[in-house]
Amino acid sequence: MKRFHIHITVDNLQENVLFYSALFGVEPSVSKQDYAKWMLDDPLINFAISARGAKPGLDHVGIQVDSEEALNEMNRQLAQAGLPAAKQQNAQCCYASSNKYWTVDSQGIAWEAFHTLTTIPVFGQDTTIPTKTENCCAV
Repeated sequence: MKRFHIHITVDNLQENVLFYSALFGVEPSVSKQDYAKWMLDDPLINFAISARGAKPGLDHVGIQVDSEEALNEMNRQLAQAGLPAAKQQNAQCCYASSNKYWTVDSQGIAWEAFHTLTTIPVFGQDTTIPTKTENCCAV
């Protein structure tokens, strides 16, 4: 199974939690002082917002997969299309540990393909991924 992922940086987390909870009809499945995430089945999406001092707006998008095999297949698809992808193993970001591949589209929007391994108690900090835009966790 694949789940579409969108991460938006917001200027006021609580206002946006209220807005998106009303829009989706449910409270976030993860709620922290600087981050909230909805894991929705209809539509099938991993929607996250964070307020960590970055410029408000689209942070990055991606595809979440449910296995390492599916993640490797996503990387093969990128490679077959001739698209560069930066690999991250055990990335610590967004209160989760994940294996990832990062790429960037022609508009400069960062895309991640990722498989979440486990949750972690802190937001975390990925290493910087060389893209035209900053990704979710680079500092």
